[in-house]
Amino acid sequence: MQELKFIIAKNIQALRQNKGMTQVDLAQKLSYSDKSVSKWERGESLPDITVLKAVADLFEVSLDYLVEAEHAEKTALAGMSKAEVEKKQKRNYYIITCTSILIVAIIASLLYVILTMVFPGTAYPWLCYAYAVPAAMIVWLVFNSIWFNPHLNFIIVSVMIWSLLAALYFTFSMQGYRIWPILLLGIPIQVIIWMWSNLRKKK
Repeated sequence: MQELKFIIAKNIQALRQNKGMTQVDLAQKLSYSDKSVSKWERGESLPDITVLKAVADLFEVSLDYLVEAEHAEKTALAGMSKAEVEKKQKRNYYIITCTSILIVAIIASLLYVILTMVFPGTAYPWLCYAYAVPAAMIVWLVFNSIWFNPHLNFIIVSVMIWSLLAALYFTFSMQGYRIWPILLLGIPIQVIIWMWSNLRKKK
């Protein structure tokens, strides 16, 4: 019983702090004194079952959660509302997506440095950045399809196709080839992307 008191005390304190509440705030919500809350959190007294149920409901956890000693692996977001959890997850998704796109830019910069310093005779090393644009769009497309608004895929795919065609155009035109007709391929491809996008919307 003594061990259970300290387990419940630790859990109540953690949930309260996770919500940014003081002992006075919690006491007011439970219609108890802050001294009672202080005793619960120090393990000097054990709340009765009705109080524990009120605490569980307040922090949106189960009664089992309050009496479990270890549940860090079960959830690190205990005491947070569904909206707060979703907001935090979406923020993490944005960070992962932006980091992945930045990695593409870093790789392009690294290749540029290698080509200009290690192989100074390399022609047009700036093309690394030209090809980095469609590569970054591919990364964005993958994450956007999984986590974000799929309707943006139309714009992402369009930028990816036109930037790839532009990169190919620059690559061959710099070598003297008349390859401007390759840009015309973008027109039917763009129409196909537009039609596919509308087909998915109708579905």
